[in-house]
Amino acid sequence: MRRAGAVTCTKRTIPRMAKTHEYPVRVTWKGGRDGSGDVTDQRGNITVPLTTPPEFGGTGAGTNPEQLLAMSVAACYTITLGIVLTNRKVPFADIQADVVGEVLENGPSFTYTKLTIRPRVVLTGADDAQAKVAEDMAHKADAYCIITNAVREKVQVVVEPVIVRT
Repeated sequence: MRRAGAVTCTKRTIPRMAKTHEYPVRVTWKGGRDGSGDVTDQRGNITVPLTTPPEFGGTGAGTNPEQLLAMSVAACYTITLGIVLTNRKVPFADIQADVVGEVLENGPSFTYTKLTIRPRVVLTGADDAQAKVAEDMAHKADAYCIITNAVREKVQVVVEPVIVRT
């Protein structure tokens, strides 16, 4: 009988080792909507100033959670697409992804509803088959991205790639 979470080989079953990775951060905040604070990555000591965005009554002097989510999606998606294209041996010079996050304000309720990812992939010397793989993988990369997988049940994720051949 095969165990769940195991790989079956011709002679024996090898259990897969699950790993948990932690990413600790600390947020410090003072005030209400017009307040300010910062978020610090406790492993790399990267500190980012935080404020509430002007459209929600804040100063907008720093970044905000809504922007941080869009940034996280952009970074995760772009890195993931780069890894997938490299694994598929698709020659590319670079990837640039613009991401737009949409938040619905309904009275006192705010809901992140949609993230539109617009990657621009510049291929170098790619043939027609490689360009097709790049387009296909651009549409599928969000399925491998940790961040889009974390929000997928609540937030619509749309991918609109542009593939450029040089």
